[in-house]
Amino acid sequence: MPDQPALVGPVEIIGTGLLGTSVGLACRRAGLEVVLSDTSPGHVRTARGLGAGRKRLPADRPQLVVVAVPPAQLGAVIVQALRDTEAYDAVVTDVGSVKSAPLDEVAAAVPAQTLRRYVGGHPMAGSERSGPLAGTASLFDGRPWAVTPHPAADPAAVALVEELAGLCGAVALRLDPEAHDRAVARTSHVPHLMSALVAARLTSAPADHLALSGQGVRDVTRVAAGDPALYGQIVAGNARAVTELLTEVRAQLETLIEAVSGGDGEALRAVLAEGVAGTQAIPGKHGGPQTPGASVFVSVPDHPGELARLFADAGESGVNIEDVHIDHDPGRPVGLVELLVAEDGAERLLTSLESRGWVTHR
Repeated sequence: MPDQPALVGPVEIIGTGLLGTSVGLACRRAGLEVVLSDTSPGHVRTARGLGAGRKRLPADRPQLVVVAVPPAQLGAVIVQALRDTEAYDAVVTDVGSVKSAPLDEVAAAVPAQTLRRYVGGHPMAGSERSGPLAGTASLFDGRPWAVTPHPAADPAAVALVEELAGLCGAVALRLDPEAHDRAVARTSHVPHLMSALVAARLTSAPADHLALSGQGVRDVTRVAAGDPALYGQIVAGNARAVTELLTEVRAQLETLIEAVSGGDGEALRAVLAEGVAGTQAIPGKHGGPQTPGASVFVSVPDHPGELARLFADAGESGVNIEDVHIDHDPGRPVGLVELLVAEDGAERLLTSLESRGWVTHR
């Protein structure tokens, strides 16, 4: 393909669900022309109404095509997009969460010269919600966007996809397809399956057991609420990497069962300590190293305006809130809000909030 200019558009979005609509909205925010297509005319109408672009016309010649369809359809739609744009050498990318299997399907279906125009991509952003109404231009802001070129990809095509990530507010991170699939198996797919297993233990629980539910179980099970059909496709598409990690988990689970049943406190502590080490390995704010933090707990009445008042009062203290968790008290109309702050700011925030009448927990 000839040298590829900077991304000026049009950008075509194939598939106007959550990710496709969000890419369209982000591209429109950046001033690019966006054209939309989908097997669902209703989705296109909704995405158009949100301002994500206009309906694709036969005469349109997009510079970049973004395929945002379900995982099971990804390879076939990428192949068709490459064939449809042969006359004007458009670059084709996608936002699928698995990279190796679609690449294999595409490579088997198109000639090498055409394959040069395809560069895989995967923005690490999403929601339990789906469909165009869940789309937002800010979905990718500050988020990693994996760009996964194969060895034969045209460098100009790779640069164009990385530019798309930047225009959408994301941070491009280049990985080869197999490394990407191992990474998402570790950080997304296996955690989702573990969450589903824990959540499944709740389906037959007696009501008095569920009445004891706290923030811990909500944190662990949150992602289990995702669409089973969609996540089933995602996991099946990354079967090799997921199976390798599940095999490791199975071996450690057997060790854990033996430690608990046999009263082996040392082995149990070793498993728990490894878990602590894993949490500390997760990158901190803005992708940097984790910094020491502290939690400030505040009781907040459960009625309109209280959270806004709490945040306003916390702002008056001059202490930056790094993160927020809310645990709802099942017995009282009160929530326990956990404000995560830098370690050296906790006492100042506590004192400031208490002076404004808030009930804190030291």
